[in-house]
Amino acid sequence: MSNELAHDFSPLLKVYKDGRVERLRGTDTVPPSLDHDTGVHSKDVVISPETGVSARLYVPNPTTNPPQKLPLLVYFHGGGFLIESAFSPTYHNHLNALAAQANVVVLSVDYRLAPEHPLPAAYDDSWSALRWVASGDSDEWLSSLADRRRVYLTGDSAGANIAHYVALKVGVEGGSGFGGGGVELRGIVMVHPYFIGGVPIGSNADGVDFGPYVEGLWRFAFPGTTGTDDPRINPGKDPGLGRLGCGRVMVCVAEKDVLKGNGWHYGDVLRKSGWGGVVEVVETKGEDHVFHLFNPGTENAAELMNTLCRFFNANQDV
Repeated sequence: MSNELAHDFSPLLKVYKDGRVERLRGTDTVPPSLDHDTGVHSKDVVISPETGVSARLYVPNPTTNPPQKLPLLVYFHGGGFLIESAFSPTYHNHLNALAAQANVVVLSVDYRLAPEHPLPAAYDDSWSALRWVASGDSDEWLSSLADRRRVYLTGDSAGANIAHYVALKVGVEGGSGFGGGGVELRGIVMVHPYFIGGVPIGSNADGVDFGPYVEGLWRFAFPGTTGTDDPRINPGKDPGLGRLGCGRVMVCVAEKDVLKGNGWHYGDVLRKSGWGGVVEVVETKGEDHVFHLFNPGTENAAELMNTLCRFFNANQDV
C-alpha cells in the first residue's frame, strides 16, 4: 500500500497514487429511527437497485389517522460531491429537526460520490430520485403522507448545486406535473451553494485564497467538465437559466463563507434571466459555511431553521 499522494484535498479527502481514497470526514453513519426528541420516524428506501442509490425518508407522526398529506422536501446533502451521505449523524439530526419544525416529509437522497463515481453521476442519481417520487407508487409512506403537488428541493453546498440542477431539469422536461407524474415543484432553497465562476472566490479569515482549492475540487469530481464556465457550476453561463422549473427560490449565504459572493451572484443572474419567479437572498452575519450543521444549537442556526420553515410553509394552498 503506497502512501504517496496523488491529490490532497484536506480536510475532505486524500487520494493516493495507488488509487486508494481516504475520506477524512463524513464517513460515520447512523440507522433510521424513531427520534424521541422530535417524534419523527425515519426509514431507508431503495431508489435504484441497478445503481445502488437509496434515500432516507423522514415523516412526522406517520400514524395520524386519517393521514394528513404534508409538503414533500427532497434534500441533497453537501460534501463537495466527494464526502458525506444521507445517513450521517449530521444530516440525520438536522433533518429530524427540519421535518418536525416545518411539518414536512423529507426524502434525503444518498447519491453516489466521486471519485469512484465521477460527476455527472450525482446529478443523474438525484434526478432519478425525483422521478422515483413522481412514479406515484414508489413507497407507502410517500403515497399516503406526501403531497406531490407541494414539492420542494433543498440542499447545502454541493447539495444546493444539485437542487438547482434538478429544478432546471424539471423546467426543461415540462415543468409542473413533469413526466406525467403530477409532481408540482413549488420552490427550491439553496443553503450556502457551491457555485464558482460568477465572482472570485473569497479568502478565509487567515487571508488564504480558496479559489484554486475550490476549483480543484470541482475539476477532480468532474473530470469531463469544461471548467469554471460549465453551467452546472456557473449558472450564469447557462442560456437556459430562465427555464427554472419553479416559482420561488431562496438562496441562503453566510457572511464569512468564501462562496458567499457566488450565492449573491446567482440571485442577480436569475432575476435577469427572464425567469418569472421570485428569488430572495438571505445572509447570516458572522457565520461560515454550513455553520448550522456543525453548531445547530446557536441562535443563528435557530434563525436559519425558522427561515427555512417559513419558506416551506408559505402559500401552502392546495
